[in-house]
Amino acid sequence: MQRPVATAKTLIHHRARDFRQRNPIQVLRPPCDVFINHRGIDTKRNVSGLLFHYFSVLNLRPFLDSKSMRPGDSLYQKINEAIRGCKVGLAVFSPHYCESPYCLHELAVLMENKKRVIPIFCDVKPSQLQVMDDGACSDMDLQRFRDALEESRDTVGLTFDTSSGDWSRLLKDATDAVVRNVLEVDEEFASNNPSCIAQNYL
Repeated sequence: MQRPVATAKTLIHHRARDFRQRNPIQVLRPPCDVFINHRGIDTKRNVSGLLFHYFSVLNLRPFLDSKSMRPGDSLYQKINEAIRGCKVGLAVFSPHYCESPYCLHELAVLMENKKRVIPIFCDVKPSQLQVMDDGACSDMDLQRFRDALEESRDTVGLTFDTSSGDWSRLLKDATDAVVRNVLEVDEEFASNNPSCIAQNYL
């Protein structure tokens, strides 16, 4: 039996209320809770776009470049700030993902900032993901990308086939994974910072 959306929203609301009641001192909310790392040409109009909308309904405050950035924003500055401030990263791997240095840069920044990253292998197997050297990136960046990709392949994630997969099940499984990890991050923060409390979902 699938858990209704309302249950996830209720869980988030009650956990945040409990945190705030334990300590009235609050810090500013980060710019986003979930950073969606993806290759636009593969998943922006399906998996990533759908997850962005679904997380927004749940007040999970996702970041997706095409939805969260405005004309005039500095690309790397805005994205790097969102990654540093997020609680969880969602890496949507797809057939053309590794062809984009931007995608690999975001993944590397997520890993270098020790963020929890939930992989979704969409129409691609983990073993098929390889960093290609086309001469556009430095040796240092290529190594960063390979390290981040290797760490992602060693992380338990979700798999999804866009032609035959159950879309409702993907939404449920991805939401469950994100909510669980966000709440664990909040609990770790609260236990490590007893004098202040993170302002969570309102």
